[in-house]
Amino acid sequence: MNLILISLAVLGVTGLVAAVLLYFVAQKFKVEEDPRIDEVQEALPGANCGGCGFAGCRAFAEGCVKAETLDGLLCPVGGAPTMKTVGEILGMAVGNIDPKVAVVRCNGTCEARPKTSIYDGAKSCQILHNCYVGESACPFGCLGCGDCVAACEFDAIHMNPETGLPEVDDEKCTSCGKCVSACPRNIIELRKKGPKSRRMVVMCVNKDKGAVARKACTNACIGCSKCQKVCEFDAITIENNLAYIDYNKCRLCRKCEDACPTGAIHAVNFPPRKPKAEAPAAPKAAPVAKPAVEKPAAEAPVANVEPKEEEAKA
Repeated sequence: MNLILISLAVLGVTGLVAAVLLYFVAQKFKVEEDPRIDEVQEALPGANCGGCGFAGCRAFAEGCVKAETLDGLLCPVGGAPTMKTVGEILGMAVGNIDPKVAVVRCNGTCEARPKTSIYDGAKSCQILHNCYVGESACPFGCLGCGDCVAACEFDAIHMNPETGLPEVDDEKCTSCGKCVSACPRNIIELRKKGPKSRRMVVMCVNKDKGAVARKACTNACIGCSKCQKVCEFDAITIENNLAYIDYNKCRLCRKCEDACPTGAIHAVNFPPRKPKAEAPAAPKAAPVAKPAVEKPAAEAPVANVEPKEEEAKA
């Protein structure tokens, strides 16, 4: 019995001494933390998606507190309202933030890009991309395995079974960039959402020459430069046989869409165009009445009068 009591006493004293030592060590090496970090973290949505470029919301909050300005710092999930709250907590001004959305830059539908082989392996775009060109002849287009769908934490992207391509829900997309990182062929891009969610996009990333790209996909960009020539705002560049529209310069005039011979340029979320009214036909001129031509009066027939015999004798 005494042995048990002695053991308990030794353990208790050891624990007490260890606790005192840990307390003094913690006080000696403790790091003072700005209380505003907790306030900023509470204002964030808590998605921990990494779209801000930090490891999580806590790291982003620390970055905001330590930064001299909020320029370049953005929580893509919370957007402008969240950053406004963060600015109020830190007493910093927040500039205008243009919301962005993920855009799938591929229009290689099943009809436009027929299959040349059948892949029977693990359903992963990354694995398929590392194995070979894919089920079609286009080495740049969407592989259709849905890695982007699996990466999205907000249910904002789904595969269309008819086209075989991913489609983004603008209302659910938070522009976190997870789908961009998941795509091994870099066909998903974060672009400005645009006024009323309208934007002009070249839905192709094929860098092959026109004939080769067109053979692989009928909807491919062929680098003909027709869109570049009609753009009045210098918003279109041609590089590596591929057109690209700068959303910072584009004024949504849609002239490039009309000029594209393959339909590679898409006007997203625009209302349908009204059919062009046919010009009214010019009224036919009333026929001009020809003046009546008077027929010459018929000459009276000359009677064949034989001379009198008396005159003949004279």
